[in-house]
Amino acid sequence: MLTVTSVNVNGLRAAAKKGFIEWLAQTDADVICLQEVRAEPQQLAAEVREPDGWHTVHAPAAAKGRAGVSLYTRRAPERVQIGFGGFGDAGSEEFDDSGRYVEVDLPGVTVASLYLPSGEVGTERQDEKERFMDAFLSYLKGLRVRAAADGREVLVCGDWNIAHQEVDLKNWKGNKKNSGFLPEEREWLTRVFDEAAYVDVVRALHPDEEGPYSWWSYRGRAFDNDTGWRIDYQVATLGLAGRAVKAWVERAATHGERWSDHAPVTAVFNL
Repeated sequence: MLTVTSVNVNGLRAAAKKGFIEWLAQTDADVICLQEVRAEPQQLAAEVREPDGWHTVHAPAAAKGRAGVSLYTRRAPERVQIGFGGFGDAGSEEFDDSGRYVEVDLPGVTVASLYLPSGEVGTERQDEKERFMDAFLSYLKGLRVRAAADGREVLVCGDWNIAHQEVDLKNWKGNKKNSGFLPEEREWLTRVFDEAAYVDVVRALHPDEEGPYSWWSYRGRAFDNDTGWRIDYQVATLGLAGRAVKAWVERAATHGERWSDHAPVTAVFNL
């Protein structure tokens, strides 16, 4: 069995003070994908940077205090890659030091942690998000082909910052013109699943379920009312997705027990 957990930690130093370390000590995961780490490795306490029993890869952003992705694996990776430039369309190198993508090879599977940019309609942030999406779709297609040629499956976990369907966010009617639920963003995710031939693992296992949501705003009573978004995905190639036996969101019992505004998303694969 391979158990993989993905979570946007909303600042790993802050999360470590709120309960991440205790969560890490009890998790059964074999691989953990973190996003929005927002720290240089040397800024992390040793028990977070290199915890006992884990091999860690940290990919901070060049812009201090922003983004950042990490991977924790129980066994040493066979290969490590930060960024995805040089594989997809011209221009993907723009994001190689942006702290938004890291991948490792483990036996039979490539696992990646992704932090897709969040956007804001009518701003440069949305333009950046669209450039990332264009380059990354091309990369995903090539990654699947290269992995298949090597006899490997692929699992890309992370904060994709897009809710794909109406069932993926509580207030979909009020967000149709907002970044994260724009028609063109949702269509792009459809292309990831159809054109690039990947599978949304959680949705495949829970086809009719509302959510399960993985992010709730800290504002108001969004968490208590379960007014959330499902924007954290585990996206797998067909062969690996077919071996997924269960997946769930590790939603905190109470608002006060949260250590991030996102909850961990976990999937188990029978390899």
